[in-house]
Amino acid sequence: MSTADENIYRGDPPPPPPATGPPGYGQPAPAPYGQQGYPPPGYAQPGYPPPAYPPPGYGPPGYPPVYVRPTNTMAILALVMAFVFAPAGLILGIVARKQIRRTGEDGDGLALAGIVVGGIMTAIVVFFIVLWIIAFAAVTNGSFGP
Repeated sequence: MSTADENIYRGDPPPPPPATGPPGYGQPAPAPYGQQGYPPPGYAQPGYPPPAYPPPGYGPPGYPPVYVRPTNTMAILALVMAFVFAPAGLILGIVARKQIRRTGEDGDGLALAGIVVGGIMTAIVVFFIVLWIIAFAAVTNGSFGP
């Protein structure tokens, strides 16, 4: 596949546009590639304000890394298990609080939330199981009905 443009050398700049204006005055020659046309000294380039201040240098040295106490994994599991399997969340929360007091880790609030949510959910489940047993006994025995 061949085109008429394949033998043209593309490294030269394009020809200057035709001169306009009064006779004898041509347009200024364009700057060669790689060089920029700078304005005369004392004049800023159009469209760009003069720099207000020099670019910043290196800043002050950073602060040393801050030590963060790790969060107790069992406390995280206590809160998660309180919603999945409430009795396990209750037990894990109690064990996690004992570990946190011994090791000084973070996560005491998570463990406490696991204990509270696990205890409430366990109480609700136990209440419904007792209610179901009473209802089942009433239906099979027939003592509550006429």
